[in-house]
Amino acid sequence: MKKMKSYAFEDLLRRAMRNKEFAAEYEALGKEYELAKEFVRLRKAHKLTQAELARRAGTSQPAIARLESGTYRNMSLSFLRRVAGALRAVPEVRLRRIPSGRTTTRGRGSEAVRR
Repeated sequence: MKKMKSYAFEDLLRRAMRNKEFAAEYEALGKEYELAKEFVRLRKAHKLTQAELARRAGTSQPAIARLESGTYRNMSLSFLRRVAGALRAVPEVRLRRIPSGRTTTRGRGSEAVRR
């Protein structure tokens, strides 16, 4: 049996990042997962389970799991505030101007929008 060649993830990523479309999507997804990672980090720093955090935030464990998955799209700011408050934190929201002529996407799977 012939041995498969293996590649380091970093090498594959570096090669893929040369493609501007791929790079833009990769960056957009990275931002989406940052918030989820931050909630997981804070929950673990407080030594809480998802169920304990849910109880403190007045929500359900599955809601916390969706938040921590990084794939949940319909979070309200009030929900983020409740969960962050239970972790003794405050969410920060800001808007950033998009340079004219730049293509952005509105979430995963959506078409590009020209500004």
